[in-house]
Formats: sequence, C-alpha cells, structure tokens
Amino acid sequence: MEFDGGAISLQNGGKLANGRDAVEPELFLNGEDGSGPDSLNSGEGGADAATAGPVDAGELMKKPAGPLDDKLKKRVRKLSRSNSKDGVLGVAGTPNFVAPHRKWKNSRRSRNGFGRGLPKKGGAGGKGVWGKPGADEVYDELDEDPNDPNFDIDAYNSTHNVELKEIVPQLTEAEVVKKLETIILEYFEHGDTHEVADALDELLLPGMKPLVTKTVVAVAFDHKQSQRELTSVLISDLYGRIVTRDDICAGFDLLLANLSDIMLDTPEAPHLLGNFIARAVADDCIPPKYAYQSDREDLDQHGQAALVRATTLLSMHDGWGQLDNVWGVGGALRPVQTITQQMSYLLQEYLLSRDLSEAQRSIKELEVPHFHHELIYEAIIMTLEAFNESTEVAICELFRTLDSTCIVTPEQMEQGFRRVYEDMTDIVLDIPLAYSILDRFIQRCQRAGSFLTEALIKDIPTRGRKRFVSEGDGGMVKQVNFRRDM
Repeated sequence: MEFDGGAISLQNGGKLANGRDAVEPELFLNGEDGSGPDSLNSGEGGADAATAGPVDAGELMKKPAGPLDDKLKKRVRKLSRSNSKDGVLGVAGTPNFVAPHRKWKNSRRSRNGFGRGLPKKGGAGGKGVWGKPGADEVYDELDEDPNDPNFDIDAYNSTHNVELKEIVPQLTEAEVVKKLETIILEYFEHGDTHEVADALDELLLPGMKPLVTKTVVAVAFDHKQSQRELTSVLISDLYGRIVTRDDICAGFDLLLANLSDIMLDTPEAPHLLGNFIARAVADDCIPPKYAYQSDREDLDQHGQAALVRATTLLSMHDGWGQLDNVWGVGGALRPVQTITQQMSYLLQEYLLSRDLSEAQRSIKELEVPHFHHELIYEAIIMTLEAFNESTEVAICELFRTLDSTCIVTPEQMEQGFRRVYEDMTDIVLDIPLAYSILDRFIQRCQRAGSFLTEALIKDIPTRGRKRFVSEGDGGMVKQVNFRRDM
C-alpha cells in the first residue's frame, strides 16, 4: 500500500489488508478520521486501513469515482448480502442488520419497535383466536365527553350514584280476591290446608286478611255440602297462623253487610251463613257473643236472620259437639247403609209431596253419582210393594225427570233395572204379583219417554210355568210329558 499525494491506493491485486475484495481501484478519504459517506466504517476494513499508515488531516481532496457498470453493481449487491449476514456495514456505511422474518413469521410479539416485547393484545391476538377471557369490547365503559352537545349531566350523575331499592307491587282488592278464588278451588280438589296457608302467607298483606273469610265462604255458597265442610275446616286451620279472631269476625261482617246481593245468586245464603258462624263458634275461632248480636242496627233483616240461625244452633240442648256435623258427612265417606236409608227417606217424601224440584235437590245433595243405581233399585222395589197405579205414575215421572236433567246417567238407570231383574226370584216370594206389576211399569215408562233402551225392555223377566197336570185330566200326570221330561 502506497501514499501518493494524499491518496490511498490499493495494490496487491485489488485486495484489502484483511483479504477481502476491494470495490474500487482507489478510495479517497474526505474527512480527518475517515468517517465520510464514502469511507470505510470502523469495522474490519476500517481497522486494516488504519494500521496501514498515518493519514494527513489536510489532504481531504479525493478523486470522484466514476459510475459503476452492471458487473460492479452485481458485486456490490452480493457484498451487501454477504455483509448483512456477517453483521458488517453495507456499502453506503449504514447499519445493515436485517431481522430474520422467517423466524418471526408466527410470533405474536409487537413488531412496531415501540412495545415492551409483550404479546399483542395480552396474548389474545392472532387469527382464529376467540380473544382474551373477560375482554369484551361490547360492555366496555365509554368515556363520555362533557363537551358533547348530547351530554346529559343528570343521566351521568344518576348512573354514577345509583341506589337500588326493593319494590313490592301492591295488589288491588279485586286482584287479591281473584287469586284467592283460584286457591280455594284448588283446595277443594286436594284438601291440603297447609298448602293453602303457604300460598296465603306470600299473597296477603296485613290489611287484606279479612278477605280470606269473606272469599272462602262466598265460594262455598255455590258448592255442595262436602265443600262447605272443607271450608269450615280451612277456617279453623288458618286461625292463629294466617288470620286472627278479629280478621274472621271482620270477614263475617262483610258477608252480613252484602247478604242481600249474595241472595240474588244463592237464595238460602242466610241459612248457610248462620251454619258457618255457628261452626266457627264451635271451633273456637270467634267468641260466642258474636252470634248473639242479632239485634244489631247496622244489619238488615237478612243479616239478622243469619245470626238468629247461628243462635238457634248454638242453643240446642245437645251441645256444640253436634255442630261438627252441621254440614253432614257428604260423598262416599258415609256408609252404604246410611246412603240407602237416606234414599229411602227421599223417595217417601217425594211420594207424599210429589215435588220434583225438591227431590232433585235432595238427590244432588247426596253427592253419590256413582251410587244412583241404588236409588233406581229402591224406587222400583217401592213401586212393586205399593201395588198402586198412582205410585207407578209418580215414580215413572221421577225417572223421566232425572233422565232429562242428566242427574242420573243412562248407565246408572240401566244398572238399577237389571239389579231388579236379577233379584226377581227372591222378590216374588214377598210380592207374588211382582212379574205382572213390573211388566206394567216398564210399559208405562216406555210410553213416557225413551230413557229405557230396547235391550232393557227386551230382557224383561217373565215367570216360567211348567204344567205337568192339565186342568181336565182329573189331577192325573200325563205319562208322555213325564217320560219326555225324564
């Protein structure tokens, strides 16, 4: 290497001191320390040039390099690629560190150079990723701008100062009565007073407890004796748990005040209400003095009549124990003998009064639709024993009315007649003319209406007669007939 006029010439076959190929035949320094844009950097080539010999600081002039041809450009690119891999400077003197993109292709680290080297979006970024758990942009709180023309300061303060209070909706009296009626009708089906108490405990407010007695008794007015018995049991079981003595008395006061309107639908309401009041006194739900106030000026004649009925029941010599059966034992809970006896009394009363409406009401109060065949059987037996045409006419009219009003079903009617057919051999022992009377009664029923089927009329029994002795044979038995029968 020689120094000629402040220029550095490279010899030795165009090789640098470190053995690398030179880019140009001659390179010139335009700075004191060789740090110009066209100078070598402080890398390997710079170090070798510095050891070659001192450079005069005043000799800053250099010979401009001519344009590079295509062959040299290719060599420059090749050198740049090779130097970038080895970590040296490029030809222009700028850092030429290239990131290994193939290694970072699937990396989730920040690539903008300003991050802290953490994964993007907290590790929730990338293709086919659901997102970070709990990071939902839909429910992110938005910062409201006070300068926004639509900004509402009252709404802003209300959302930041929220106080939640429990609001229980207040039911009206009509809504409470409607719910009570539904509960009572369900109680008539299952008969569980504890379930009713639980339902009323969640429904009633303290000021509406008198509505329990009023609604329960009013619903029972439209039902049968068995449901009225359940109503009295319910009032007794609710006493002390849901309602108090004052609540029951207040409920009866409401009924006594509205008794005139109730009688439009239930004419016997004063009689029934008197029974309820007497039963409540016997069950120790209300004091006895409540029933003995029949002279109250705030009541009309119907209300006073109800209290008189209750006083009469409480003043009976048998005591209050008999009030446990004030509604009777309804339905199939009664013994069969008791039901049969009540049917017999019912038929006897009908034959004396000939009141069809009263007979129908009494049959409904029995509440034994599955046992109506016994009523038909007893009526036919009574007809056979009477041996009277007026009795036959009355019983036939009763059967026709019971069939037309659907009180007795055709199945129960036919079953009652067939029971008589089956017992005719025993009945004829007590009633010798039973066959002829039955034949005449069935023909009358057939003419009165079509409540007897053709099969039932066809199967009417007849008394068989085997004649072995003719009236003109002198009491002698015919040998032919005897041998034929033998």
